[in-house]
Amino acid sequence: MMIATLPPYVTWVFVGATLATVAIYLAAVRASSGRVVITAGAILFLLAVHGGLAAGGFYLVKTIPPRFPLAPLPSILLLLGLAALTRPTPLSARALRMLVLLSIVRVPVELVLLWLSQHGDVPQLMTFEGRNLDVLSGLSAPIVAWLAFRGGRINRPLLAAWHLAALALLVNIVTIAVLSLETPIQQLAFEQPNRGLLYFPFIWLPAVIVPIVFISHVMSLWSLAVSSASQHGRQPPAMASVPRR
Repeated sequence: MMIATLPPYVTWVFVGATLATVAIYLAAVRASSGRVVITAGAILFLLAVHGGLAAGGFYLVKTIPPRFPLAPLPSILLLLGLAALTRPTPLSARALRMLVLLSIVRVPVELVLLWLSQHGDVPQLMTFEGRNLDVLSGLSAPIVAWLAFRGGRINRPLLAAWHLAALALLVNIVTIAVLSLETPIQQLAFEQPNRGLLYFPFIWLPAVIVPIVFISHVMSLWSLAVSSASQHGRQPPAMASVPRR
């Protein structure tokens, strides 16, 4: 099912943000010598399955336990499994940069959440007018991508600090969204619950975009930790040369 009263531009901006998220992530996987074809197939599968379920009203049915966790959890597990298949070496500088730039998509996503809130489909708490500061990750991403790779070197402490902060902001909005759903554990936004994300195509936010963004932080932090450990005693762990293209 779709939200009939929603202006078309909201849907199209969201679809564009979803496609941009997938495209940038796949480019980062390719840059890290990952399995691009199987990853692309898995993401297309997730888009199709969750899109079809939401279009049929699957997530709108109130059950115990609620059906909403079926959107993000299997996606996170599947994509994490595929990420683990990547060769066990630190990500390339290009892949690290792209995983930072991926968070730019959080800006249009936050605009979509604001529009959904204005139409009564999600609570204001889930927007940057409420308790959601996730837009800061998107706005800061290009700045961090520039600062962290200046002068042909990688500023690893800056990258690690930014990924941890952005991950914390992601956990914050996910928590707000879950506690705003009309479920037995609802704690927030009783006057305007989180319903919009249960409709097509907005189900792709918890089912595809959030898992990809989450994994982008996990992959980057893992790579930075592995790289620092492997270089300990040979060069300063904070910096490493960026391979020439």
